[in-house]
Amino acid sequence: MKKYSIEKSTEDWKNQLEPEQYRVLRKKGTEAPHTGKYNLHFDDGSYNCAGCGTKLFESESKFKSNCGWPSFDNAIEGSIEYVQDNSFGMQRIEVLCANCGGHLGHVFDDGPTESGTRYCINSASLNFDK
Repeated sequence: MKKYSIEKSTEDWKNQLEPEQYRVLRKKGTEAPHTGKYNLHFDDGSYNCAGCGTKLFESESKFKSNCGWPSFDNAIEGSIEYVQDNSFGMQRIEVLCANCGGHLGHVFDDGPTESGTRYCINSASLNFDK
């Protein structure tokens, strides 16, 4: 199992995170579509891991995808870990915070921008800094 810069006990994570954040970040949950606070959020700033504060995405990389979750076309280099995910009979690429291993969402190659990438991220896994 991979070692991360930030590792905490289950109890410590439960004490630090809100229940929905814990379910998404530590249990690989998915929030319901169109319910996350950052889905249609387009202020200038950065989106950071709600678990450890690592800067993951700049606001310039966010776009409206109509998929129901915040979508980004580029991540900050070195901030994301990519893991093959074959759950639920699908083949996807899961994205994790490279610093604490928190589940963020998935990345797809169907993005509408020049990068061709769409990071589909749970709002519960993010905090925003202006």
